[in-house]
Amino acid sequence: MSDIEIARNASTQPIADVAAKLGIPDTALIPYGRTKAKLSPDYLANLKDRPDGKLILVTAITPTPAGEGKTTTSVGLTDGLNRIGKKALVCLREPSLGPCFGMKGGAAGGGYAQVVPMEDINLHFTGDFHAIGAAHNLLSALIDNHIHWGNSLEIDARRIVWKRVADMNDRALRSINCGLGGPGNGFPRQDGYDITVASEVMAIFCLATDLDDLKARLNKIVIGYTRDHKPVHASDINATGAMTVLLKDAVAPNLVQTLENNPAIIHGGPFANIAHGCNSVIATKAGLKMADYVVTEAGFGADLGAEKFFDIKCRSAGLNPDVAVIVATTRALKMHGGVSKEDLDKEDLAALSEGCSNLVRHIENVKSFGVPVVVGINRFTSDTDAEIELIKALSMANGVKAVDCTHWADGSAGTEELAQEVVALADSGAASFAPLYVDDMPIWDKIKTVATRLYRADDIIADQKIRNQIRDLQENGYGHFPVCIAKTQYSFSTDPNLKGAPNNHVVAIREISLSAGAGFIVVVCGDIMTMPGLPRVPAANSIDIDAKGEVVGLF
Repeated sequence: MSDIEIARNASTQPIADVAAKLGIPDTALIPYGRTKAKLSPDYLANLKDRPDGKLILVTAITPTPAGEGKTTTSVGLTDGLNRIGKKALVCLREPSLGPCFGMKGGAAGGGYAQVVPMEDINLHFTGDFHAIGAAHNLLSALIDNHIHWGNSLEIDARRIVWKRVADMNDRALRSINCGLGGPGNGFPRQDGYDITVASEVMAIFCLATDLDDLKARLNKIVIGYTRDHKPVHASDINATGAMTVLLKDAVAPNLVQTLENNPAIIHGGPFANIAHGCNSVIATKAGLKMADYVVTEAGFGADLGAEKFFDIKCRSAGLNPDVAVIVATTRALKMHGGVSKEDLDKEDLAALSEGCSNLVRHIENVKSFGVPVVVGINRFTSDTDAEIELIKALSMANGVKAVDCTHWADGSAGTEELAQEVVALADSGAASFAPLYVDDMPIWDKIKTVATRLYRADDIIADQKIRNQIRDLQENGYGHFPVCIAKTQYSFSTDPNLKGAPNNHVVAIREISLSAGAGFIVVVCGDIMTMPGLPRVPAANSIDIDAKGEVVGLF
């Protein structure tokens, strides 16, 4: 059966029964139908004195078209932990409509390791993304409205840095002209769109600790500059009260369940190639108060999602991860070793050994943060025992255990060994987490540290305009911010065609932007786009409603 068929045939429990496994009373639930609910912020606020559970990060090797299955493994591991008698839940990001209708597909797991209701989660869910997009675009509208009615703040229309957003891959919106059509339509200017998951409102939403912190961060958003280069904030145009109203319901985390009826919280959804790639701090902190083991996921490979989880989310929220799982597949590693997608079903130990250089580098990188590591091999039916044993041997040679996992086909039964290993590492107290760089390191040096230590670049380069912007940010009091590097997810370098573990490359910085409310500096490198485009044959072409009124082709 397909993923969507498996999800449709699942035996779900009423969400109140799922919540009861975490000791959540009915009064703490805000139901959205039978199988999903939001958790009351008042209830979550009363959990603050409880001790924290163990925090487990699931990350992965550099992604390829062959697939890695990070979300699937996160769900499968959570089911495995519950299977061995542990009180565990998973915290995931909400999917964006862009990839669902584009190329990547949904983000609810796969096979017998999914969260449900899968269709709702992959589409509109509880409306959080719509609220985030509306709040962002309200600020956009208020900026142009302020200029139209006299511009008392003397905003320089040429120096507005706040774009608009849409939750869809739409390359035609990357650069637009707005305000055309005469005086009644405002002042003409050049503008553009980002995808909603790249919005600073999304980043703030996922880093805020509560509604008050959310509002305080929204106040700090820099929307543009005056002619004499003074920053103008969202608070200056009285935008943040209304923005907060649009987000007040969305900040409550969403509770759903796995196919095995274990609790899952899904909340927030920034991409890791253009944003910080983690679910909300509110969800993670709530999970740590309600469960003994919390599994969370960071987007794309460990050079992106895990680095930003450690250096941005953990730094901001004071989180201390106990163990990291790096997901790998033989197929993806063979692709890193030079095998074409058409030949991945054939055993090729030489190519696999070559491609394991990518896995080894991710192991080294994650261990450099002081977090114990285990490799989860997401097994495909075409994998051979010799291939699995090779990955295990190379992992062990680098000081970590690799575990063969069959959760896609077997659910929790396929992750028992991984769950046991994760518990042993988490309970060992071996973690000594520390971010990659200290707060007071200069911005340029932070970027270079990530590029040289994690990407293994020789250096970073930028033109004088970018260097001047970095200098100005440093001098204006933002030097203590972490950096959020936006680059291709397909390589350690900025060239998506460089597979494996490339060295001797240079990271070119194309843009710098300040996310003052989120509390980081975005560093755009290479050709990465903050508004992606659809592929030649988008997934939307295969999505439809059948004669029974059921969605087909979604995932």
